[in-house]
Amino acid sequence: MKKYIDNSLSYAGYLELIDKLLSERKTTGPNQSEAMVNFTSLNRQRMHRLDRTVELTDSIREAATRIDRKMIWLIVTEAWCGDAAQNISPIEKIASLNANIETRYVLRDENPELIDQFLTNGARSIPKLIALDAKTLEILGMWGARPEAAQKLFHELKEQSLPKPEIMERLQRWYNADKTLSLQGEFTKLVNQWGVKPSARASSAA
Repeated sequence: MKKYIDNSLSYAGYLELIDKLLSERKTTGPNQSEAMVNFTSLNRQRMHRLDRTVELTDSIREAATRIDRKMIWLIVTEAWCGDAAQNISPIEKIASLNANIETRYVLRDENPELIDQFLTNGARSIPKLIALDAKTLEILGMWGARPEAAQKLFHELKEQSLPKPEIMERLQRWYNADKTLSLQGEFTKLVNQWGVKPSARASSAA
């Protein structure tokens, strides 16, 4: 994992990359079609809005403050991905609650051998978050590519053989209605599993 971390970007660096590419009417990845650039532009607007408006629940705030293990959250993503745009901002908000969490970003299509280790139902779905112990780089767990409820909706729509644009539109409507609460609920459980050292959990349970 070290080589991926060494070549990764901070959140600010990731946003700077997207903005630079958009200024050149480009996006990340090999597909540089007008449609992909337009998706990226829309996603950048979504991320900007979410960065300003996401409100974290008391539950995730309390869970995040208990983290006593230094972690790296390595996030595999692409600028054109609608799911990434909806999920990365709340993940960043959660990570910012505790200095023990560092987020790093890598692009999927530049690192196929990485994403192939963390497929979702056999697919290179993104975003994919890999939680690592910052010292040992032990894999603590993972999350992605969507909250469970969104993933269930995706499979239901796919089974109906709906066109991909309609599936993506329905998913975006789900995200807008959910207001990141499903993701926050999942991370409330995950950060306790990943971030609290076993000895601390044992003492708490005693």
